[in-house]
Amino acid sequence: MGYFKTAVLMAAMTALFMGLGYLLGGSGGMVIALVIAGAMNAFSWWSSDKMVLKMHNARPVSGNDRTGLVQLTADLARNADLPVPAVYVIDTPQPNAFATGRNPQNAAVAVTTGLMQRLSREELAGVIAHELAHIKNHDTTIMTVTATFAGAISMLANFALFFGGRRENGLGIIGTIAMMILAPIAAALVQMAISRTREYAADKAGAQICGDPMWLASALQQIQSAASRIDNDDAERNPATAHMFIINPLHAHKRDNLFATHPATENRIAALRQLASEMGSVSARVPEPPRGPTSSAPWGGENRQPPSDRSGPWG
Repeated sequence: MGYFKTAVLMAAMTALFMGLGYLLGGSGGMVIALVIAGAMNAFSWWSSDKMVLKMHNARPVSGNDRTGLVQLTADLARNADLPVPAVYVIDTPQPNAFATGRNPQNAAVAVTTGLMQRLSREELAGVIAHELAHIKNHDTTIMTVTATFAGAISMLANFALFFGGRRENGLGIIGTIAMMILAPIAAALVQMAISRTREYAADKAGAQICGDPMWLASALQQIQSAASRIDNDDAERNPATAHMFIINPLHAHKRDNLFATHPATENRIAALRQLASEMGSVSARVPEPPRGPTSSAPWGGENRQPPSDRSGPWG
C-alpha cells in the first residue's frame, strides 16, 4: 500500500508539472517541461548526496574508528542485505540522522554528534536501521526526484506569472494566475505526503532490520524531545533538506497535518508498538561495539536501561 500511494502521489506531481508546461507553452511547453524535469532529476540523482553532505558539513568516519559506529552500521547493513554505506558524522548537538545517495551501492548514512551522545546502543541501532531501510526502499532517490519536481514546478509557475502564460488556455487571466499560485502549494503538499508515507515504511522496515521495534520507538521519543529544544543551524539554513532527517530538525508542528514533512512522532511510536506486539520477540542481533580503555563510546547512555523490557543482545 505504501508504494502504491507513493506511485499515485508521484503521478499527481508529474501531471501537475506537465499541466503547468501546457499552460505556459501549449504542447511544446509540455515537452520542454519534460526535458527540463529530466535534466534536473538527472543532475540531482547523480550529485545530491555530495551536495547535502556538504550543506551539513558532514565529515566521513574511517573504517578503523574507535567509536564502533562503522562496525555497527556494517552489521546492520548485513542484516538488511545491503552494501555497507559510507558513514558520516555531523557536528551539532541536535540528535538526528539522515540517509542519502542515488542507490544502495552509492549511499551514505549521516548521524549527528548529539545523536551519538544521547542515545543508548539499542536506540542508535534502531536509528541506523531506519536509515538503511530508506536506502533499501530507494527512498533517497524517490525523495530527490519529488523535491526536484517541486522545485521545477515553482520555477515554471514563476515563469508563467512573469510571461503571462497562454491566453488561449481556457482558464482566462484570473484562472491562469490562480493556477500559477496554487500549483507550487499543491506540489509542496504532494512532496510532504510522499515524505510522510516513506517515513512510516522506513520505520517498519528499520524495526525488522534491527530486530526490535521498541529500540526505534524509544529513539524517536528521545530525538523528538531533544530536537524540539535544540537548534540545528545548518538545517535552518537549508530547510529544503528537512524531509531527509529522521525527525524534522526545524521544530515543525506535532500533528500529522498537510504541511508536515514527517508523521507525528506519537503516531510513529504507536505503529512501532503495534509492530512489536505482532513480532512478539527480538528476531535479530546487533553485536556490541568494541570497548577498550582508550575507546570512546558514541552513545552517551552507557549505563542506561534498554528501551524495552525484553532482553536483547546487549545483555
